[in-house]
Amino acid sequence: MKPDFNKGNGLLPAIIQDATTMQVLMLGYMNEEALAQTKATGLVTFYSRSKQRLWTKGESSGNTLTVVDIGLDCDMDTIFIKANPSGPVCHTGSQSCFGQETNKGFLYSLEQTIEQRISDKNQNSYTNKLFERGINKIAQKVGEEAVELVIEAKDDNINLFKNEAADLLYHLLILFRAKGIKLEDVEGVLKERRK
Repeated sequence: MKPDFNKGNGLLPAIIQDATTMQVLMLGYMNEEALAQTKATGLVTFYSRSKQRLWTKGESSGNTLTVVDIGLDCDMDTIFIKANPSGPVCHTGSQSCFGQETNKGFLYSLEQTIEQRISDKNQNSYTNKLFERGINKIAQKVGEEAVELVIEAKDDNINLFKNEAADLLYHLLILFRAKGIKLEDVEGVLKERRK
């Protein structure tokens, strides 16, 4: 599929989405040269309408957008890029130009943090320490957190309930890592069940 740059007089809108959290980060414009440079460098590059030149996101701030995937809409006149941001995307310091960062999708970011702490073998990291104790200790911790969640569910303190639910999810993500699966794999099972 090839973008139809004729529809936008040489410029097409480019929607940038966080590849991990799926939050829409920003909208910019690309001409053919900007898209080609984006593909060549792996960094999102726009055509700046105000500067009248190519502009790589983060060229002055360092807050770049590393490309994960590039696609088009059904009319081939809007570019859709999934990217990993290296810092705040908006000039205001916000993660998104469309408002504050949302909690939706955060589990994927947390999953990456867990993966990083285990990969780094950081001896000061609780996550890594638990992981190194093995599958039995991780599974035991998930069981303990599940029981604590059930106990809090019977009471009326919603804050304690939410905290226990967070503990359970956190430890479940460590267990997923130990079993070699991702959150997305479990979502796939749930999606299949919906059918």
